[in-house]
Amino acid sequence: MLKRQSLIENTYIKLPIVFFWIVLLSCFQLSTAQNNTLDTLFIERVKTAFKNKPKDYRALETIFYNDKGDVLKMEYIINQATLKQYPEAECYALNALGTTNRNKSLYEPAIQLHKKALEIAIEADNDVFHIMSLNLIGVVYRRMDLVKPALDYHKEAYDLASKMYKINPDTELKRSMAVSRNSMGNIYLVLKQYDLALKQFEKSLFIETEGNNKLGLAINYQNIGIALEHKGQLDEALKNYKISLDFNNQIDSKVGRVICHNAITKIYIKQGKFEEALELNTKALAEAQELGDQYYLAETYVNLGRIQEKLGQNEAAENNLKTALQISRTYDLKTFTSESLLYLSEVYFKSENYKDAHLFYKESKEIENSITNDRNLNYVNDLIIQYEHESKNNQIQELADENEIVRNKLERNKKLFWYTAILISLFTTMIIIIIRHRQLKQEKQIITLEQDMLRSQMNPHFIFNSLNSIKLYIINNDKEKAVYYLNKFSKLIRKILIASTEKEMTLEDELDTMQLYLNIENIRFENEIEFRMHVPEDIDTKSVKVPSLILQPFLENALWHGLSSKKHDRKIDLYVSKDSEDYINISIIDNGIGRIEAEKINSLKVLKRKSVGIAITKARLANFSKRYTKDYKFDIEDLYTEKDRPKGTKVILQIPILKNKKT
Repeated sequence: MLKRQSLIENTYIKLPIVFFWIVLLSCFQLSTAQNNTLDTLFIERVKTAFKNKPKDYRALETIFYNDKGDVLKMEYIINQATLKQYPEAECYALNALGTTNRNKSLYEPAIQLHKKALEIAIEADNDVFHIMSLNLIGVVYRRMDLVKPALDYHKEAYDLASKMYKINPDTELKRSMAVSRNSMGNIYLVLKQYDLALKQFEKSLFIETEGNNKLGLAINYQNIGIALEHKGQLDEALKNYKISLDFNNQIDSKVGRVICHNAITKIYIKQGKFEEALELNTKALAEAQELGDQYYLAETYVNLGRIQEKLGQNEAAENNLKTALQISRTYDLKTFTSESLLYLSEVYFKSENYKDAHLFYKESKEIENSITNDRNLNYVNDLIIQYEHESKNNQIQELADENEIVRNKLERNKKLFWYTAILISLFTTMIIIIIRHRQLKQEKQIITLEQDMLRSQMNPHFIFNSLNSIKLYIINNDKEKAVYYLNKFSKLIRKILIASTEKEMTLEDELDTMQLYLNIENIRFENEIEFRMHVPEDIDTKSVKVPSLILQPFLENALWHGLSSKKHDRKIDLYVSKDSEDYINISIIDNGIGRIEAEKINSLKVLKRKSVGIAITKARLANFSKRYTKDYKFDIEDLYTEKDRPKGTKVILQIPILKNKKT
């Protein structure tokens, strides 16, 4: 900054005086001409604002809210702010121009404007404008389907807002936190993690409700509707879309109305209400054309083509889908490009043009896969794991803080208790504190166990070894196996992430996850391990609840302590049975070398493999059993041949079932 200023000063010193006055006169004439095109009231508002120079975003928003969509007015504010050294006003106007460009699908200019605003905000040391600029850049990247940079900017915005809010609980900082949470929810939507997305949207909605921010409420209700729609809950999704539309009407948001009308149109299409969908789509198309936002215009043409195809108007459907495709390709809108191609393939299939139908379908799927490529997916998964760890650490800290607050309250109230001499009140208070303290201790223990469990399942050795194994298939040009195991690995990671947020899951999901886990681990054993599951047909695995990922440590021990040192004929059998009404029995039997021999081998290794999974599992089972009238049962048996030689290990796990749950 100092170098740039010095260069400008030196340049002005070298300019001839006459030329300097000519430039100054030209600037004055340009400013005068610009003033003539602006209304007097706006000029007066600018003069008032520049006289007081408020640094607060809310103050500038109050003054210029109705002007922020006017490009000429925002450019005037930028020019005046530069001349009069008012960085907050310059940031405000740059971000407003960036948003206008974004809404017209001019993404590159939008990013440049927001980044310039970001530089000025950092130089002016204004945290609110700094955070807002980061979030706005992230929004543009999300519109461009560039997940990684979008996540980078939203995560940076959220971290900075959280840090600064503790120091200065400003309303706009809290609002920025809501925006970041909403954006994180949108990333979960990309990953098809709809329950996780809903949690983020609900947290953002809570903040926006507290601040009575109708725009934020409209956005969050819309996003909640999207998540519910993906989960197949169409009626609930429609209800949220209509609430969002109501808020958009209250604030007279044209963009919001187009978004809601398009969303409701899609619900009507799924419900088979094609005439209602067509009527609403006609309204949405007129609104989108008025806005000039190519993003929503492409979406509206896609919807129109779908409706016409459902109504049998194939020629009209083809024309409108081609229009959507042209807009999408022109503005690099990959999502709508993929959708346009997919629905065009359906139109061609109906008209028996099978060749074009196949080509369009194939291209659609290629674009869809490119949107969530492996690098972005891996990056997002890493970020989710990091974010969930941070959330759990924050929960532990909050519980510790709450415990400290309770203790401090006791100290402050001691004198009052002694002065009043009401022994029963003191006794009651002490009992409540002791109970609360135990609850906090138990909750803290549960959260810590969940963290340890997640860390155990997602340990770097397992991930890196699995990826290296898959990499060998790629190196050996065995694409089919590489894709097969990469899909298995992706599903396993997704299931582990979902399970890490739940205390329990169905036995069916648990067995599916373990099958995936053994498939991945078996790569390193050259698929020599035979893993079989034996589940009687009379056991309803969907209704039986077990602690999430409870079987993985036992299978890992069977693999690495029982079978890894054995050369051939390596087997693991998992049996599910129900011998009584109180328990579900799970047995894991391997034909490995046995615990005694495994311990001998491990003691000779330089790097000893220490298993902490069983200890964590026992603690989790103990916590799980507290909600039942029966306790869990757990035993490990060493198996021997008739000649007293080790022939494997048997793990027997008895888990209490729902019938015995405490009320």
